[in-house]
Amino acid sequence: MKIHEYQAKAILAKFDVPVPRGEVAYTVEEAEAAAKKIGGSVVIKAQIHAGGRGKGGGVKIAKDANEAAEIAKTILGMTLITHQTGPEGRVVQRLLVEETLPIERELYLGIVLDRDRGESVFMASKEGGVEIEEVAAKTPELILKEALIPGQPLQPFQARKLAFGMGIPATSVNAAAAAMIALSKAYDAIDGSLAEINPFILTKDGKVFALDAKVNLDDNAMYRHKDLLELRDLNEEDPLEVEASRFGLNYIKLEGNIACMVNGAGLAMATMDIIKYAGGQPANFLDVGGGANAEQIKNAFRILLSDASVKALLINIFGGILRCDTLANGVLAAARELGIKIPIVVRMEGTNVELGRKILAESEFNFTVADGMKDAAEKVVGLAK
Repeated sequence: MKIHEYQAKAILAKFDVPVPRGEVAYTVEEAEAAAKKIGGSVVIKAQIHAGGRGKGGGVKIAKDANEAAEIAKTILGMTLITHQTGPEGRVVQRLLVEETLPIERELYLGIVLDRDRGESVFMASKEGGVEIEEVAAKTPELILKEALIPGQPLQPFQARKLAFGMGIPATSVNAAAAAMIALSKAYDAIDGSLAEINPFILTKDGKVFALDAKVNLDDNAMYRHKDLLELRDLNEEDPLEVEASRFGLNYIKLEGNIACMVNGAGLAMATMDIIKYAGGQPANFLDVGGGANAEQIKNAFRILLSDASVKALLINIFGGILRCDTLANGVLAAARELGIKIPIVVRMEGTNVELGRKILAESEFNFTVADGMKDAAEKVVGLAK
């Protein structure tokens, strides 16, 4: 689950990560009042779930409250387009009004789960303020890494090693190390999947601050953090993905034109791969789960068909807990209720597979039943064209 910058900073501040003074604003009037309260020059930052806001015109500095109000008028309600939003962009509905600080150096801090190593890794670099992917591609040696011990924060010796490695002056090393340890404590406490401060700044008077912050939360751990669920901003998520989550469906929208309905995440990934191998483009990832019922299948159909780019649908089911006859009856109920007009290819194996195929064959619909995944992929790609 993604959250906004101001929400991430509020969490980090509770764990003593130093952050600039700032307030969230939903209106021009609130932005002006926040700027007056902070005093002096302020930075106005669009709050959307995407990076590159500054390059897109979503981050500007105001010398006083009057200028802050003028800038807020231009940013609030704008469609902000960055390299992470896609060409459709995101509508800005809230702002972060924050004090400006005398920046001496911009650094990078981040924690991410390294799935290859099976552990969380703390990363630091003296190349802050730019995309870390760019640093990793061009100068990977500038990214310093320390593995985190499960259930424990970054150790003091690790933090000092990273601080000196980034070239932080000796007079500021203790403050930087404390901020890094605090960041790791926050990451562990909230079950984060990503915690990133870019830039992590050193000011001209030797202090350190998280000038920006990005935090992602592990969806699978949200049952332990009911309070953090309130931070979810549905306006920043794809409407179809939000709708799918209401019915316990694991759905992610993609850019292709072949919809996929599959049970099991591994089989869903393999299905997308084989569609690509056959020359097609999957329109989504959809895992209905092992125990899906007819109602969930119907809702899955409705969500898939809500995507106007979909030209054909591949149903790929391995019947275990979800029996093939249950799937077939769910497919028929959805087809009858929703008036499905696109071609549908069905590949099923497992429990009650013969009964499932019989139900589909004797229905009033012209389903294409495939013999294996390769055959299914080739057929659905041909029908989509």
